[in-house]
Amino acid sequence: MRGPDPTRTAVVGVHWQHEIVSPGGFFGPYFAEQVARHRVASYAAQVASSVRAGGGLVVYTRVAYRPGYPDLIPNTPSHAMYPERQAFLDGAPKTRIIDELAPQAGDVVITTVRLGAFFGTELDTVLRARGVQTLLFTGVATNFAVMNAVFEAVNHGYQTMVVSDACTAATDDIHRMSLETMGQLGEVVTAAEVADRLTR
Repeated sequence: MRGPDPTRTAVVGVHWQHEIVSPGGFFGPYFAEQVARHRVASYAAQVASSVRAGGGLVVYTRVAYRPGYPDLIPNTPSHAMYPERQAFLDGAPKTRIIDELAPQAGDVVITTVRLGAFFGTELDTVLRARGVQTLLFTGVATNFAVMNAVFEAVNHGYQTMVVSDACTAATDDIHRMSLETMGQLGEVVTAAEVADRLTR
């Protein structure tokens, strides 16, 4: 099968920040062990390298709020706890992208204050300015922010490819079921397949 045009491809790394994937982060108790056990970040780094090498765009999304949380709508149990825990404060070390996936020159970092990568952000504008047609997705969690981003990407007219070994959820079963759902909207691939198809 012919691969996507590498120069019109972007990878969106969803929520690769310490608050979500590191043991001491707000969501660390849910995801850190899964990220480490499956070496998910290393596969995500491979995908980012493949996209850069092909002339595509690497994008990271992260959650961060202004001091005092004026941009927080606490309409979920988790969101309501952020101020009490001082979680996801812009400028704090835990809001940064983890070192293994540290953004490089030419990468784009999108800050979100809601669950979705597109909602209320400039992501679609950035992608269209680059002529992007195909979006790869890595990140955490497969059943929340990654799936939300895929749904939004489809609604915005992009072709989607979810990198199965570069995403994870709280359990393997949740991860697998989420991939099955997203596979009905686009492709589910591995990091190795991404490298092969972008360089073929």
